Amino acid sequence: MAGTAVMAWYASKVELSYEFTGAIPRDNPKWQEYQQFKQQFGEDGNMMVIGIETDRMFQLEFFRDYARLNDDLRKIPAVENTLSIPVAVNLIKDDSTRKLKAMQLFQPVPQTQAELDSLAGVFYSLPFYKGLLYSTNSSSFLLAVHINKDVLNSKGRIKVVGAIRERAEAFGRQHNLDVKLSGLPMIRTIMATKVADELKMFLGISFVLTALILLLFFRSFSAVLMSMIVVAIGVIWSVGTIVICGYKITLLTGLIPPLIVVIGIPNCVYFLNKYHTEYAVHGKKMEALVRMVQRMGIVTLFTNLTAAIGFGVFYFTRSELLKHFGVVAGVNIMLIFLISFIFLPAVLSYLPPPKTKHTSYLDNKMFRAVLNMLNNLVFKYRPMVYLFTVLMVLAAIIGMLRLRPVGYIVDDIPKKDKLYTDLKFFERHFKGVMPLEIAIDTKKKNGVVNLQTLTRLDELSGIIASRPAFARPLSVAEGIKFAKQAYYGGDSLNYAVPNQFDIGFLAPYLRMRGDGNSASTFTKLVSSFMDSTRQIARMSVNMADVGSVELPRLIDSLRPHVNEIFDTAQYKVTFTGTSIIFLEGSRFIINGLLESILLAFVLIVFCMLYLFRSWRMLIISLVPNIIPLLVTAGVMGWLDIAIKPSTVLVFSIALGIAIDVTIRFLVNFKQELPLNNYDISATVRQTINETGLSIIYTSLILFAGFMIFAFSEFQGTKALGWLTSLTLVMAMVTNLTILPAMLLWMEKALQKKARKKELWKTLDEEPDLEMDQIGLNDKEE
Repeated sequence: MAGTAVMAWYASKVELSYEFTGAIPRDNPKWQEYQQFKQQFGEDGNMMVIGIETDRMFQLEFFRDYARLNDDLRKIPAVENTLSIPVAVNLIKDDSTRKLKAMQLFQPVPQTQAELDSLAGVFYSLPFYKGLLYSTNSSSFLLAVHINKDVLNSKGRIKVVGAIRERAEAFGRQHNLDVKLSGLPMIRTIMATKVADELKMFLGISFVLTALILLLFFRSFSAVLMSMIVVAIGVIWSVGTIVICGYKITLLTGLIPPLIVVIGIPNCVYFLNKYHTEYAVHGKKMEALVRMVQRMGIVTLFTNLTAAIGFGVFYFTRSELLKHFGVVAGVNIMLIFLISFIFLPAVLSYLPPPKTKHTSYLDNKMFRAVLNMLNNLVFKYRPMVYLFTVLMVLAAIIGMLRLRPVGYIVDDIPKKDKLYTDLKFFERHFKGVMPLEIAIDTKKKNGVVNLQTLTRLDELSGIIASRPAFARPLSVAEGIKFAKQAYYGGDSLNYAVPNQFDIGFLAPYLRMRGDGNSASTFTKLVSSFMDSTRQIARMSVNMADVGSVELPRLIDSLRPHVNEIFDTAQYKVTFTGTSIIFLEGSRFIINGLLESILLAFVLIVFCMLYLFRSWRMLIISLVPNIIPLLVTAGVMGWLDIAIKPSTVLVFSIALGIAIDVTIRFLVNFKQELPLNNYDISATVRQTINETGLSIIYTSLILFAGFMIFAFSEFQGTKALGWLTSLTLVMAMVTNLTILPAMLLWMEKALQKKARKKELWKTLDEEPDLEMDQIGLNDKEE
């Protein structure tokens, strides 16, 4: 209890992680390129966007309120700056000083409609802002808010994002507009907090629902209370472990507390079921407790060990997220075994013996009817069981061929959720808000401001902008084009990269001056697209959330154009940014999970081989667990459910839990076999009747526990819930039909082995007997 109190103190300090780049290994070239990019240019995923669709933008009253919204946003702590129409900068040619003067076009805010109309005309003549602050149809407008990167990586982001939302939505209510909000800060914050809130809620519901089911089965408040205390202690230790290891709650580590409930409850059910079964036979409490510990201790150890292996192997992946998940899950699965193994016998020894009503579930008519049906299937309709299984597996394999791995940044958001629909608004009108960065290394100082480089940057911009998934890129070339337009009196036809003739006249004007903030804003904007030595150019592209499959294809389609425009001997072009890192991380998680499942399967094979010391028993034990995984994968293929981190987790969870059922069935079979004089049929029937009852109970509890997640708002959590439930139900069915059927199928071989063992025992006891006298021939010897 003292240890639990200490872990509870640690658990109270748990924090939510807002980092979305932890999935990718730190030695990955893409990660290293991204870190180098951030060192040169700063954070790329810190922009939140506010969008509106209206034809009143340049009506005086509306525009004033829009400008006031911009000012209010800038006053929010951690908001570094904004980019919007009210603070749009125009460049004015000043012949007296031979410089371009940067001025905020709408400052001060116009006082008359005529003045605003005039300035609106000037604004629309500036191509630099087209597609950036307003859409091509001129009725959708964007306001970009840049947030401090340090705040974004802390819990302070919730307050900042909430304040931005509050002001934007207040503006929308004031003018009866549906304000759209998006951007990585918004998406990350909402997803992280929603997932965390849901996991807390589901953890609470799972406790209540599990308690009700246990009460229904055992008819004992003490049994329910003991089980709930065991899993509650396990949950506290699991959260405390996260803090002690220096980790935070992520989408993966947040799943561990519910998993502890899921794995801890079956431990309790099997211990209590064995205790009640033994007590019902002879009515001796202490003897029942001893038999419970003797019979179920080793079984529960191995079932928890295989589950711990199933999760612990994630530590050997190259992904930090999976490493954290594997360490915490593996350690705490073994801890929940120790807690249940120590706590339950100790408490039961002080409690009075169970009453008749507490063991009445052992003779439940409904469950007995189910067990009789299973016995009939195994003993009378075995060929039909095999035939149905083969057909089911074939259908599953066909479905598996339809599986596809794909991940999206907003993967798990429901299609009707405002976060999703708002993102689609920006994709329709501004081609998206997901950041893609391209770094062009000229390999020489001041190489970016070379006219040849600027021309090539502009050429690449045109190719990228022509693709439907990409917005018009921003680079230093766009700033130079803006400057040329200003030099030629603001004529939009001159918005182009200067030629050799223009640059001689334009060069003196590029050293801009202005009215303080406006000059510095534009200068910072332009200079942010070059490093300090002007050797590396940055090209920023907003794009749609195209997914982990389409993004590499799009980039690969650009490579030939990049290589044609930028000679690889003179330039080095790198694609990077949060979009690439996030989707690369998803790929690593998927691959890491698949590799871990394979490794876990191999380690579990060795555990089963050690436990049963027989290749036949190993094969028999694996088949009933492979079939449910195949069926689940087939269902995913037929229903077009993509392989992604949340759905791949189903297989590791199901494998670790389903194998428990097999171990319990086979260990019970092995223990009862000598007591039935090695009569396979009688032992199989007895094992179905005894172990089958607890298997059905625990499977129903697990089914109910995981089905809670099927009511989640997030598609991934929803899929995790019902797919895991499906797999566990299938595992229950296969372990109570296919497994005993295969034991009967191998009955002759097992009987022969048992007969030889008995004959050799007789020969040892009476060495004077000849082998032929006891029926052992030379071939058998």
